[in-house]
Amino acid sequence: MTGTAPRVLVLNGPNLARLGVREPEIYGHADLDDLNAAVSRWGSELGLAVEARQTDDESQLVGWLHEAVDTRSHVVLNPAAFTHYSYALRDAAAQVPTSGLLLVEVHLSNPHTRESFRHYSVVSGIATGTVAGFGFDSYRLALTAVAARLHP
Repeated sequence: MTGTAPRVLVLNGPNLARLGVREPEIYGHADLDDLNAAVSRWGSELGLAVEARQTDDESQLVGWLHEAVDTRSHVVLNPAAFTHYSYALRDAAAQVPTSGLLLVEVHLSNPHTRESFRHYSVVSGIATGTVAGFGFDSYRLALTAVAARLHP
């Protein structure tokens, strides 16, 4: 591959820093550092320049989505609990695909097999696609989809 690798921001919302200790029966025993290492490795293998970030702060996540648009970065987004109600996050995320960039929503678990309040996503309707229910592999599948769209 020639040229600069396409940039992808992997953005994780609230409580993802608690991976490995928060509900391991749902989210597994690996932690955020493990996820970040895997995402970095997968991105490299796919010819993507991946940068992973996590915050519990809704405004920080919104700012990172604005940054993605401004820097022409594709996004893999795990909005976590913000998935179900954050219209601010949804509006910021909507700018990604309308700018010609890819936005893939990811979830470690399958929200549709969990509590009913988790069944609705304000992000899914504006995302390029959604991957859920495969644990860390949800991120691998999302990055693979981004690479496939960028390197057909």
